[in-house]
Amino acid sequence: MEEKLNMENRGNNLNTRVRAWMQFILIIAGIIIAASAVSMFSLRIDLTEDKRYTLSDPTRNILESIKNDIFIQVYLDGEIPIPLKRLKRSVQEMLDEFRLASGRRIDYEFINPSEADDLKDREKQYQYLLGKGLIPINIQASDQEGGSTQKIIFPGMLINTNGIEVPVNFLKNNQSLSSEQNILHSVEGLEYELIQTISTITADTVYKIAFVEGHDEIPEIETADITLNLAKYFTVDRGVIGGIPGVLDNYSAVIVAGPEKEFSEADKLVLDQYIMNGGKVLWLFEEVDVNSDSLAYGSTVGLYRPLNLEDLLFRYGARINPVVIQDLECQPIRLMVMSGGQRQQVVPAPWVYFPLLIPVNDHPITRNINRVKSEFANTIDTVGLDGSIRKKVLLHTSQFSRTLSPPMMISLKEAETLPDEEAFNKKNIPVAVLLEGVFPSAFTNRPVNKITEDRDFVFRKESKPTRMIVVADADIIRNEVRRAGNEAMPLTLGQDKYTGEVFGNRDFLLNCLNYMVDDKGIMELRSRELKLRLLNIGMVKNEKLKWQMINTLGPIIIVLLAGFAYTWARRKKYTGY
Repeated sequence: MEEKLNMENRGNNLNTRVRAWMQFILIIAGIIIAASAVSMFSLRIDLTEDKRYTLSDPTRNILESIKNDIFIQVYLDGEIPIPLKRLKRSVQEMLDEFRLASGRRIDYEFINPSEADDLKDREKQYQYLLGKGLIPINIQASDQEGGSTQKIIFPGMLINTNGIEVPVNFLKNNQSLSSEQNILHSVEGLEYELIQTISTITADTVYKIAFVEGHDEIPEIETADITLNLAKYFTVDRGVIGGIPGVLDNYSAVIVAGPEKEFSEADKLVLDQYIMNGGKVLWLFEEVDVNSDSLAYGSTVGLYRPLNLEDLLFRYGARINPVVIQDLECQPIRLMVMSGGQRQQVVPAPWVYFPLLIPVNDHPITRNINRVKSEFANTIDTVGLDGSIRKKVLLHTSQFSRTLSPPMMISLKEAETLPDEEAFNKKNIPVAVLLEGVFPSAFTNRPVNKITEDRDFVFRKESKPTRMIVVADADIIRNEVRRAGNEAMPLTLGQDKYTGEVFGNRDFLLNCLNYMVDDKGIMELRSRELKLRLLNIGMVKNEKLKWQMINTLGPIIIVLLAGFAYTWARRKKYTGY
């Protein structure tokens, strides 16, 4: 009997163990199945007030339509300052969002460009990145001995897909702003910088733009820098209109950059009808001719020079005034002065004829860009009361400016004397204006059949909805050229060759063209605004010790109190007191 009971007990124990193992296996299997099912779904909730982790609809639409894999190399790694580490984290978070939205067709890696121990290898890597189009910055870094050293950082990335490689520099470096504000503006512009490039290199068709020639426009070598950067987004051509109707119709936008000869009525008609058919034009010219080369001899003159474009622009809602701007907030020039009797030395002197134009901060074209360098700029008035045309000032002078009318003498000696500040009593004078809407033709009620010989020409009196930008200074698009013998090398557009400071000329012009041809709503991403949440420096200094004690002793005290409470609760439960 006892033996039978033992066998039954062993059998029951075996069944119990089997059931326990079966339960364990089922639980593990259930966890694996549940985890697999959950992994098929993605739930991401952005709880931030400014929705900094939420991609826009245009961005998602572009990412979802990607067909080829994209690989991104980010050169922001290694020993970098804390602000740049925050920027790195933001870049990584944005790339993670792009990767998920694209169905994991986007992959990336962070690379330290200064990783090599050998100096020659590092220099080779730096030159490689410079050749690719990434712009470095120099920062002061503290060493272990308490000194400081210069470090080169490349806050940019290379986007690669299908044999195409495009550089993206995402750090804003406005020297008039603090480092925290520059980092914030860089984070604000990350989505735009990334998706603009990805949209371009993955598009089935590429927009075409053209520089108009035939009226002594700025030479090609002096627009080489902006042409090279425009080529990242567009197919760029140059050519003569020749009075041929429809010759511009295949271009999404055209650029009229610094003409010096008058336009014929036939060329004007071609431009007018191009606009009537929905074409976009970036106008850059002045009505006062100043020969800058003559300044090398100490003085030059400014003369009124009409270009026969006045009636065209007037019908569209803008007028360039034949006056030259002077501004106290200007770019300095270098002058050779006498010192100590016979010794000459070069000193910087403010040159009021080179205003530093202020971009408005409430439009996608000009938001968060540096000031724009100009030379002998004119002014713009908006005219007409046509409600179908919207007008927006993009660039203007400072609060301390004035204008001079030609004919006028301009002498370098003016830079040697302090200007009379009371005479600079004009402010915020417009220099660049955006016009949007439906434009009337400047050739309405005119015998156009006498202007063109094309008998198949069909005249339009009113435009399709379109855009144009008028800039009263052609030098904004002109890059300097370094010449050595027969070789000419274009320099960076908007860069001061003496200080190395880069102004916003290139960014402004790229944004102008991208805005005018944008049909996906990408440019609106530049209006994105994130809040800068900085610590109160005064409170940090005054309450430093208090918060250090709270952060160090607070967790320890909480753990001790929790331990005492747990011990007391167990004692009360099992001993009754």
